[in-house]
Amino acid sequence: MFGLSTRDALPMDAGPTPADAGPPAIEISPLPGTPATKTTSPVVLAGVVRLAEAALIVTTGLIGLLPNLLVGESWLKMAVPPIVALVYVLLGEAAHLFSVPLFRQRGVQLLRVMAVVAMVCGLLIASFAMGSVLTVENIGWLERWLAILAVVLVLFRLSTHHLVKAWSSAGRLARRTAIVGGGEAGEKLIRELEARAVGDVTICGVFDDRSDIRSPDSVAGHAKLGTVEDLVTFARRTKLDLVIFTLPITAEGRILQMLKKLWVLPVDIRLSAHTNKLQFRPRSYSYLGSVPVLDVLDRPIADWDIVQKWLFDRIVGGLALLALSPIFLVTAIAIKLTSNGPVLFRQRRYGFNNELIEVFKFRSMYIDQCDATASKLVTKDDPRVTPVGRFIRKTSIDELPQLFNVVFKGNLSLVGPRPHAIHAKAVDRLYNDVVDGYFARHKVKPGITGWAQINGWRGETDTEEKIQQRVAHDLYYIENWSVFFDLKILAMTPLSLVSTENAY
Repeated sequence: MFGLSTRDALPMDAGPTPADAGPPAIEISPLPGTPATKTTSPVVLAGVVRLAEAALIVTTGLIGLLPNLLVGESWLKMAVPPIVALVYVLLGEAAHLFSVPLFRQRGVQLLRVMAVVAMVCGLLIASFAMGSVLTVENIGWLERWLAILAVVLVLFRLSTHHLVKAWSSAGRLARRTAIVGGGEAGEKLIRELEARAVGDVTICGVFDDRSDIRSPDSVAGHAKLGTVEDLVTFARRTKLDLVIFTLPITAEGRILQMLKKLWVLPVDIRLSAHTNKLQFRPRSYSYLGSVPVLDVLDRPIADWDIVQKWLFDRIVGGLALLALSPIFLVTAIAIKLTSNGPVLFRQRRYGFNNELIEVFKFRSMYIDQCDATASKLVTKDDPRVTPVGRFIRKTSIDELPQLFNVVFKGNLSLVGPRPHAIHAKAVDRLYNDVVDGYFARHKVKPGITGWAQINGWRGETDTEEKIQQRVAHDLYYIENWSVFFDLKILAMTPLSLVSTENAY
């Protein structure tokens, strides 16, 4: 019953057509041209270590307490391990115990962990003494606990060290980086990064709009791969993480001109500060290893935000699939009984980082008139739409199969900018020709519903204003994203569907 349209479906491994392919591919060297290794956020890794060690402290503490509890001692002691775990984490933060550079240093991190454990032990004994509960039984429990804890933390840190070492060698913890600006400034920056940011960055190439002697073809052993215009294509193809400008702050005009081209990318953009004569306070900088940079633009969803959104999509999306399964069944039966052809079809659309994805929809058109690329948008009383299709389009039921994309394929989110079809137009002009910076909406995963849709900017785009307003709302969502914002949009979506003025 839930077949896919053979006429409208596109092969899952099909590449973009020439019309979709964008600008000609630039020449990419073997290293940066290789598909990006799956990366792990250093921030998330440090957070996981922090949580894991707190859990180990609580678990070993309760295990050490068990004999005392079995002979009838107060169960209030169960509160002690969580408090100790909290103190350990706080002291560990002060001692910089949770950082990837420290994870790479086996001896140093073990000494620092033992020092923090000793401090926690001292505070615990002092607290027991002040509370007049430093009994023989409590001393026995503390000895068992601390002995087990010391062994467990040492083994855990050794495992973490070997894991981080292996991931660093594989490039999983490095940020794929492009340098904008060659010449002497670019060479100095690259040498600084290679010497002081070991394992934190992988330099993929240099880009510079200059073609004269000030910008040679090779900078500190790294090839100049093209201009800033080429960098946009390069960043999308190689999943670049970071762009660093070596231009001085005084070159404001050139920086702004380049940023206008690069801000549509889901990457962090930094301005090199290691050679600037104008010095700011240390807290004004962020650091790559120990190399100072000034933050210009951040990717909108990164580190723990990615984890939060992933969990939100999978958990809420899975629950939505279960809750809406009766509607799925009724809709499928209605489509099958009223028109020939399969129930579902796939449509190619733009996704995260401007990549082409295929989304699932309920078929709402007659099988011989479907338009998989949306080269002609649906209009009021469109003869291609079936009677059932007209209803499910007005109520947005036709979009529900995109929950499969969210839960199983992971190329859509529940909330985000709507994924537009590749040939979608406003007044016979492609969307990216109508809106300057249109592709900036692809800095995050597209969604089934979004801020633009609940504000009435859905359906037919028969004027340029409609697509401009839709993109403006999408960009507002990207800049202000939070889990609570997603919850608000989901809560308002059913109410927004009551108005079907623009949906055909």
